[in-house]
Amino acid sequence: MPLSVATRAASWSARMEGSFATLGLQSTAALAALCLTLPALAAPTPTAVAARPASDEIVYFLLPDRFDNGDPTNDTGGLTGDRLHTGYDPTDTGFYHGGDLAGVIRRLGYIKSLGATAVWVGPVMKNRPVQGVPSHESAGYHGYWITDFTQVDPHFGTNADFARLVHEAHALGLKIYMDIVINHTADVIHYRECPNGDCPYRSRADYPYQRHLGVNGAPINPGFLGDGVGTHDNFAHLLRPDFAYTPMIDATDAHVKVPDWLNDPLLYHNRGNSTYAGESSTMGDFGGLDDVMTENPRVIRGMIDIYSDWVRQYHVDGFRIDTAKHVDPTFWRAFIPAIRDVARAEGLPNFAIFGEVGGGPDNAVYQARFTHVADYPATLDFGFRFHVIDVVSGKTGTDQLEDLFAIDPLYAGGETGARDLVTFVSNHDNGRIGWFVRKALPQASDAEVLARVTLANAMMFGLRGVPSVYAGDEQGFPSDGDDQAAREDQFGSKVARYNAERLIGSSSTTAIPHFGADHPLFRSIAEMARIRSATPALRRGQQIVRARSTTPGLFAVSRIDPDDGHEVVVAFNTAITPITAQIEVNSDTKHLVALTGTCPAATNAPGTVRLELPALGTVICEARK
Repeated sequence: MPLSVATRAASWSARMEGSFATLGLQSTAALAALCLTLPALAAPTPTAVAARPASDEIVYFLLPDRFDNGDPTNDTGGLTGDRLHTGYDPTDTGFYHGGDLAGVIRRLGYIKSLGATAVWVGPVMKNRPVQGVPSHESAGYHGYWITDFTQVDPHFGTNADFARLVHEAHALGLKIYMDIVINHTADVIHYRECPNGDCPYRSRADYPYQRHLGVNGAPINPGFLGDGVGTHDNFAHLLRPDFAYTPMIDATDAHVKVPDWLNDPLLYHNRGNSTYAGESSTMGDFGGLDDVMTENPRVIRGMIDIYSDWVRQYHVDGFRIDTAKHVDPTFWRAFIPAIRDVARAEGLPNFAIFGEVGGGPDNAVYQARFTHVADYPATLDFGFRFHVIDVVSGKTGTDQLEDLFAIDPLYAGGETGARDLVTFVSNHDNGRIGWFVRKALPQASDAEVLARVTLANAMMFGLRGVPSVYAGDEQGFPSDGDDQAAREDQFGSKVARYNAERLIGSSSTTAIPHFGADHPLFRSIAEMARIRSATPALRRGQQIVRARSTTPGLFAVSRIDPDDGHEVVVAFNTAITPITAQIEVNSDTKHLVALTGTCPAATNAPGTVRLELPALGTVICEARK
């Protein structure tokens, strides 16, 4: 049932505790009064939220453990003992710090005030609390070491907490995207042949599958080769899992995975560690994690059942899929349409699915291929990330962006399909944009670093794709590396390494909570979010490259309104000096309105506009309708 405006106002005021001064409000009563004066805050219905296309969203990505601690009673996940038993050590980058779903719920108002419309929540399912060889242990605080695919990790709360998160997010008009894992489970299976855990990959050519019991069983590789799923008959004859290594499971772990079918070693590849190339990319253990045999029809049915239940029970709005490229494409051709059918039946016609198809600067072609061979609706745009980092750091000219966008027609759906790619400049695995800028320009002043990071965010919001902001970027978190080094606590950290970081645009540290609206990056992101949300051309419009430079300098595009065809000109200056340039525009574009920056009132000649951009600046001009 939709909440009343008064009830929502009270709920919002509770969530915004500690942030009133930054919002210019002195009390919860003042915030409630403000909410009551705004008819636009009427609660959106779940149907209205679900009706928004994925291309219209602005995504905010967070790891629950590092975002906010709303319930300290679950910090140890109900476990007892030292950190190697509970996984909890808020002073260590590799252990649980206490963030949870209650904290995310408490900060939904903060997320909405940034302009986000969808919250991508890191994996919430129950993880193996601690794993790793002695002296190299770490915890499953990140969520990617799942043992129970049906329950929320007790460090984060309960399934009821997750249901409340989705309900309250929907009441605020926010979608919830789940981060899900299919490629692997926690590291439960060990191999007799390598007790130290370092097992080189063993290929199908050297260690073929065998048709029946016995060392001399007939090889049956042909049924498994290539892009296709092995036949039911072949899998029926695969009776033992030790074709490459001999899998072993500790007695205490015999039924640790849920659902129970996941405890069958026959449903794993058991070929040793992936080299992340060739056949091992989809059949090797990802850093020792148990690699699921996703070719097996039992696995396909089982995974569809698991994730269909999350859609049916909680009405989440989409899935971000971890390690997507490490699963055979045929699995996705069965899984994706099945999940979307379930979503449609539950009143979710625009269920978003985007996969992690990681790679380097030249990843766009591989991403585009994946949308064909695996039928993926969208991927995370790693190519965009690398090119924007190089461009805003002054490493390359802006023509690199033109080269990137030239590949867009190769995506499924062509350029239209490319507009659904989820773009980003920072994440929890590869590091934050500020770290890359500082690495590239170690002598740059704090003001210049702030300007370059602001420019990167503006590109993410102004160019094609669905922007995704990594939690903490809006507060100037810089990271000092990738992986654990880029997973700072937003609720006040006890990690010395995090607290020693020099924040961007602030003299503060991560030792105190950061949920205010006064940081310059928060303000600039919120402004770009407002412009994008109000401008259909920036969300769904065709993109035409108008100008680029082989050196740091101008990059300009036109975005075309999908309804009436009017033009929005978006221009960036990656140079440290101002520039003035003539930009080609549509011949029927006559008069312009500035959405951000300074725009001329009119074109200076048919089909041409003269733009002036400050150093490291952004200009967005909309043609009068």
